[in-house]
Amino acid sequence: MLFAVPNKGRLMEPALRLLELAGIDLLASDERSIILPTTWPDLNIVRLRPEDIPQIVAAGNVAAGITGHDYVVESGADSDLVELLDLKIGRGSIVVAAVKGKWRSVDDLPDGIKVATKYINLASKFFEERNKRVRIVKVSGSVEVMPMLGVADVVVDVMATGTTLALHGLEPLEKILDTSARLVAGRAWADHYVVRKLAAYINGYLNAQNKRMVFLNVPADRIADVISVLPALESPSVARLARGDMYEVFSVVDEDYLPDLIMRLKAAGARDVVIVPLDKLIK
Repeated sequence: MLFAVPNKGRLMEPALRLLELAGIDLLASDERSIILPTTWPDLNIVRLRPEDIPQIVAAGNVAAGITGHDYVVESGADSDLVELLDLKIGRGSIVVAAVKGKWRSVDDLPDGIKVATKYINLASKFFEERNKRVRIVKVSGSVEVMPMLGVADVVVDVMATGTTLALHGLEPLEKILDTSARLVAGRAWADHYVVRKLAAYINGYLNAQNKRMVFLNVPADRIADVISVLPALESPSVARLARGDMYEVFSVVDEDYLPDLIMRLKAAGARDVVIVPLDKLIK
């Protein structure tokens, strides 16, 4: 099965890092190769431009891929795709931005202005819905410098922190769309075994973030007290030890709660507390 990942841009490194952390490693590192095998024998990586991935996955020969929600909407292929997971990486917003202080809002923009963007469809639809007649100038890179070069009056571009816009003397006027990296699949592939396995494995990694497995020993006469303060996904697991009137209790908890939780567990009678990081949590 072919699985598409971005070969450039803001999503490339996070996407490859996510696959690595989820346990899917490349078996080759030749940057000239477009298709690369992985440690999964039924999964090969194909490296493509992120903006091309929605259309290519929708066409059917590439089963799934990682791309931005913004590229899915821009492509117009969203009806032929299923967004299986929000991967929580590559977050940002598509915004209308202009020279700082020149206009206060999109409503102040005069008709006939030039808008530089690579999001032709998103920008056209947005300004049409706002009853603004604009001239779209298609650019593929360095959108933020276009007002400075006199190519455009405003830009429509992705903004993460706003730092890049500010460095070029721009400020956002309005947000068009929130975006992040998504695991997408063609509708014909969405229920395929390998796609479901891939989604489950990646989601298992995402679920395990900020979670820890806690093991503790508890005297039998304190077991009710300990369980009353120990959170769990469903219910804490309890097993009687082979020797002594003791139980082992274990549960998955949020890391943020651990410092106070450990003190409460100790006060309730817990002993020998062991905290273990999680690699995957598949529900």
